[in-house]
Amino acid sequence: MFEYFISFYSWFLAGHVISVIAWMAGIFYLPRLFVYHSEEVVQNSSTDKLFIKMEGRLLKVIMVPAMISSWLFGISLAVISGVVDWSLFWPWLKFLSVLLLTVFHFWLSKKQMAFEKGENKLSGKTYRIMNEVPTLLLVIIIIMVVIRPF
Repeated sequence: MFEYFISFYSWFLAGHVISVIAWMAGIFYLPRLFVYHSEEVVQNSSTDKLFIKMEGRLLKVIMVPAMISSWLFGISLAVISGVVDWSLFWPWLKFLSVLLLTVFHFWLSKKQMAFEKGENKLSGKTYRIMNEVPTLLLVIIIIMVVIRPF
């Protein structure tokens, strides 16, 4: 059965790369929106409502579908390719990094809901610092997949 799916490996890979790029674009952009939202926008203003709308749509229309498809394509690639040696360290570190990226995604979702409810407690500085988390995880993930040092 896997032989059939192997013939579509390149399509699964393309889908995975497209999904990851879309997900990462949102993961990099949403905290930046939070920075400006927390520093520059007056609560309950028309600009506040606009930011809430933009943040919500970015999360629900782009980031959630991209995260789900990244996971589905990624798992499919690992299963059908048979090239991942789980006795090595690199796939586990990559997997852990993707899990942490997913946790970060859900943290962003929680913060978006806080803005929506008018309950944001974090500063723009905190969002700036948190915006570095996905960069670090992305570097680890790419090195694990491309170089496979361990």
